[in-house]
Amino acid sequence: MTFSRSATCDYTGTIMEGKGVTKAGTGAFTVPVAFPRRIGEAEGFTSPEELVAAAHAACYAMVITGALGRANAQWSKASVTCTITADKGDEGIRLKTSKLDVTVEGLKGLDAAAFDELAKKAEGGCPISIALRSSLAIEVTTSVK
Repeated sequence: MTFSRSATCDYTGTIMEGKGVTKAGTGAFTVPVAFPRRIGEAEGFTSPEELVAAAHAACYAMVITGALGRANAQWSKASVTCTITADKGDEGIRLKTSKLDVTVEGLKGLDAAAFDELAKKAEGGCPISIALRSSLAIEVTTSVK
């Protein structure tokens, strides 16, 4: 089954003085964007890097909970934070790393070491990881509470 999703960004003004709004095609979100806020203080604006982090965190959260279910584990909550690191240089902005920090609470059926192994293996099946892997390093850290 093939499917698609879209988002639109309407941007007015120059790159440095302008600003825009990015909207999900589904209506799920509308967020303000502005280039000066991209690398400086965000002040309520998002950036492409933050949107990539959101996509990676959401995708991996779905992948890890699927892997936990297939392992017959039980848990009360899974939380994934993704941090995208980028450099701005002469060539422009380049994404460098995507770090996934995953925490599960109330884990039963797996110890912390087995969860760590499962989480790192599961990352290989995350569609966003697969899309990003050729251009940046991906790291997974885990914790069990």
